[in-house]
Parts: sequence; structure tokens; C-alpha cells
Amino acid sequence: MIFRQLFDSESSTYTYLISSRWGGEAVIIDPVLERVDQYLQLLDELGLTLVKAIDTHLHADHKSGLGVLRDRTKCITVMGEQSRADVVAQRVSDGDVITAEGLRLEVIYTPGHTDDSYCFRLGNRLFTGDTLLIRRTGRTDFQNGDPWAQYDSIFNKLLLLPDETLIYPGHDYDGNTASTIREERQFNPRLQVNSADEYVELMNSLRLPNPRMMDIAVPSNLNIGLSQQALEARGLGISVAEARKSLEQEQVWLIDLRDSAERQRHGWIPGSIHVPYPSLTPHLNKGGILRELMAAGNSKRLLFYCAYGERSAMAVEAAQRVGLSKVCHLSGGLDRWKKQGGSLSDPEMQYFGETVNWRVPERQSKPPIRLREPKP
Repeated sequence: MIFRQLFDSESSTYTYLISSRWGGEAVIIDPVLERVDQYLQLLDELGLTLVKAIDTHLHADHKSGLGVLRDRTKCITVMGEQSRADVVAQRVSDGDVITAEGLRLEVIYTPGHTDDSYCFRLGNRLFTGDTLLIRRTGRTDFQNGDPWAQYDSIFNKLLLLPDETLIYPGHDYDGNTASTIREERQFNPRLQVNSADEYVELMNSLRLPNPRMMDIAVPSNLNIGLSQQALEARGLGISVAEARKSLEQEQVWLIDLRDSAERQRHGWIPGSIHVPYPSLTPHLNKGGILRELMAAGNSKRLLFYCAYGERSAMAVEAAQRVGLSKVCHLSGGLDRWKKQGGSLSDPEMQYFGETVNWRVPERQSKPPIRLREPKP
């Protein structure tokens, strides 16, 4: 495994780059905007491909690198479902699992520092963001922070993990790099309390100044998503109503870019062909299934969709770069589809009026299409 802990001295932020190494897919946690060139150079030197960039919460002390990393690597941006940041392509909740090649990060919702704070567990490593720091805990006095919620997150979730679990925080101001659950339980001054009331009293008495970058970082981090309106103005982003009409008139091939876990949890639009976003490029190129679909049905367009429209907007751009002009995406993604009463599928996809029992494998360039007879 490749594991790098990177440090931004200006904000005392730790960023983590992780890969299982096999095919080189990598994940980054809490990237800092000013350090993006450093991350990209390291990815290049190690022969890695960034597939997912994660923020543990909406940061107030530095500008997030998620937007620029998305633009320069076409990675998927990930945050908790409570986040108000518009850059998020995949929103996760407690109990979900974030996957990359050979990696499984367990998602743990830990509100308190902010209402969108999450921790991520990879084996015996726990990435705690600003929830649990080394010999400290994250402050709870802004961005919907709540000391009661933080007590519950720490004492009833994190401290129940095995003692030997390694803690990798989002910040450190004293030169520490890692700790363990056992150490923090024994030596963290803020955890030496006898009740939630005592913890809340301790946190409310801190009276800390606001982060220096707060007035700049928070608005910036809220608004670094792709402009889907620009695609709509060019006729490349269509509304739910337009998508329904196109589907009824069989004018489009409907392509679901989300991963399997998202589909299992949220369902999909009937008629979807599953092409996970990380495997998109080979299927757009010569010999790929999406290019073949366009050749077979040249009067149709490819209609991409994802959770919120970020990945599908990037997919439109990727398709155009390889010469496919008949493409569009569902603005606002499945989230908007559901809010406007769009139907979701049964466990089996519907395709050409028949049940098709396949999806495009993430690591197979030319998947076979196997049609079954319609059920009576």
C-alpha cells in the first residue's frame, strides 16, 4: 500500500494520499488548494491515478482543493450528505463504504465540529478530520457545531473502536503526526470527563477566536462546483421534463454513471445502462460500448446522469473531446429526478422493452450484451 501524510504549514492541515498500488487508483483526503501542484506531482511520480477526492467536512481554515483536483484529474468529489458544498459529486452517509481499487473506507458520521463532519476508517487507520485531534477535539462554536453531538460522536462511536486503531487527524498544531484510540482515551485532556454535561461545559468555555481564513474559506468552499447552467444554455444539460419526453420517444440512451453502492442504495432510472464513471473513457473510445451504441442508433443521443450532475457534466465534456457530439446530461442528476416525481427502477433494468441483466464492468473495455426473453 502507498500511504502519504502531507502537511500544509499555513493552515496546519494534514492531507492523506492512499493507494493499494495494484492498478494505481488513489484517494486523497482533505486536499488544500495551494498544495494541488504538489499532489499532482506526487501522483505522477508514483504512477497513480486520482479517482476520488474527499473532504471530511466544510473547511473554515483553508480553501479546499476538491474543485481544482476535479478539473485537472476528472476525479469524483466526495463529502457527507449534509454538506452544502456544490462541488460534491458523491454524497455519503453513516455506514456507507467508499471504494477504490483495493481500498474500502468505512464512512462514520461524526457531527459536532460541524453538522457535516465525517470520519473515514481504512482497516486500522482512522481519518478523523476535525472531530478528534491529537490531545484535542475540534471546536464546536460555529458552522452548526454542537458539543452534545460531538460528545456522542467521540464517546459512542470513535472511542468504541479497537484500542490499537491509528488516528490520523485533519490538523495538528504541535508537530504530532498520529495517535491511537488508546492514547487519546488516556491522555487527551478534553476526554477526561465524567459526563456529556461536563464535556459540553468544557467546550463552551473555550472562547476561541474565529479561524483567520473563515470569511474567505467557507464561501469559497461552498461554491466550487461545475456550472451546470452553462451546459444548459448550450443545450447539453436537460431538465427532468425534457428527459422524460426524450425517454418516452426513445430519443436517448440513458447512462448511469454512479457506482454500484449508490445504485443499490438509491435505485436508478428505468432503462439505464450502468457505466461507472471511473470506467467511462474506454467506453467512449473506438470499440467501446457507448461509441458502438451511438453507431447502432445514430438518431439517438447519450443522456448521462449521476447523483447531482457533477459527474454527468464531466462526462459530456469527455464525450465531446473524443468527437461524440450527440450527448447531454440530466441537470441536477437523480436528486432532481426524484424531487420532481421521477420513477425509479425495480431490481432489474428495463432495456428495449426487455430485461437486460448486465452492467458495464469497471475493468472490461468491451462488455457483452446478453438479452433475456421478456418475462410473461
